Amino acid sequence: MKQTQKTTPEPQSENPRMPLTRRNYLLLAIGFAIIVLGFVLMTGGGSDSPDEFNYAMFSWRRITLAPILVIGGFAFEIYAILKRF
Repeated sequence: MKQTQKTTPEPQSENPRMPLTRRNYLLLAIGFAIIVLGFVLMTGGGSDSPDEFNYAMFSWRRITLAPILVIGGFAFEIYAILKRF
């Protein structure tokens, strides 16, 4: 009776000791840039004088766009870490 051995294929990567490739690090840098852009878009909107109220603090850019970019950047970071190349 013949017995066959089951072999599992080894994951192909640049270096077997490194879990992330150069492409993963590039995607991580892009995700980090998206997060930084989101935080930069959140800045500003304050008033120079504490006696007056500035409605620019509640602009669409600060309330909607910037948080979407930050959350999207973190989601992109997760994708960049989990993606196998």
